[in-house]
Amino acid sequence: MAVSVLGKNKQPLMPCSEKRARLLLERGRAVVVNLTPFVIRLRDRCLSDCALQPTLLGIDPGSKETGLALMRLEENATDEQAPATRHVLCLFQLVHRGFQIRQALEQRAGFRRRRRSKNLRYRQPRFDNRTRKKGWLPPSLQHRVDTTMARVDKLCRWAPVTHLSMELVRFDLQKMENPEISGVEYQQGTLLGYEVREYLLEKWGRECTYCGTGDTPLEIEHVVAKSRDGSSRVSNLTVACHDCNQAK
Repeated sequence: MAVSVLGKNKQPLMPCSEKRARLLLERGRAVVVNLTPFVIRLRDRCLSDCALQPTLLGIDPGSKETGLALMRLEENATDEQAPATRHVLCLFQLVHRGFQIRQALEQRAGFRRRRRSKNLRYRQPRFDNRTRKKGWLPPSLQHRVDTTMARVDKLCRWAPVTHLSMELVRFDLQKMENPEISGVEYQQGTLLGYEVREYLLEKWGRECTYCGTGDTPLEIEHVVAKSRDGSSRVSNLTVACHDCNQAK
């Protein structure tokens, strides 16, 4: 992994290799600025003495972890219209604390509920004088935004970032199953007019999917088990008798 380098005026320069950073430190030409990630500052060079290359900071957001990648962009010398080649310099993994924040908020709510449930007639009400600002997010979600922005801001101070790229992943599951779906059809799904159990019974003819028996109570069963990351979508559900369900 490359080491971030700052000039003597604390301006970001192009990252260098770990070996070069070690030699600069041994020769007294650099000092350590940060340990994680490792950042050094040169004592004898500034931004005007160095040549910079375009760099890209890629962001892959997630609910539990966010991935960050610092890449150097190299233009194609033979074809100007071809996309630039990306050389990875550093990789980072940002772990979010959304679940811990949610647990802490639930614990705090329990303490407050206990305190406010006491018969304290002098205590002012607290349920009707709270307003939320426009754009409010739950603390567990706001934490993701704040920590990601803080980390990006630090990386931009330690590296000469010229481009930012964020991956936006959006899946239209209904479009994947029916490419012709549009308009109100999104609201008229598979379960229109049915409950889940009744729909499955109608779909499988009120018989066990595996043995075909119909004179016994039927249970809702996952085709791909939840222990194997099977979903609870209707397409992954079926009906089976108790013996077949347990045998599977």
